[in-house]
Amino acid sequence: MASIVVLFELDPDQDPPAVALVHVAGADPDAPEDPQDRTLCGKDTTPMEHSHYSPTRPGEPWYPPEYYDRRCRECGTLLRRL
Repeated sequence: MASIVVLFELDPDQDPPAVALVHVAGADPDAPEDPQDRTLCGKDTTPMEHSHYSPTRPGEPWYPPEYYDRRCRECGTLLRRL
């Protein structure tokens, strides 16, 4: 996977909807700003929101730092294996 797209899974029970989890998906090869159909952990990306976040330096986390406690650990584990 050449690049990733960081996505927000929103909690619809919150008003306004809040970030429930932060996921990662591979970028669509034909449209790099768009995610593939599934996150690394297997969730459908259609209802998720694009975070427009990307690390700017080596060693930075794949997720926005302010969402450390809401990162999908499965996505993180699978990303490290790539």
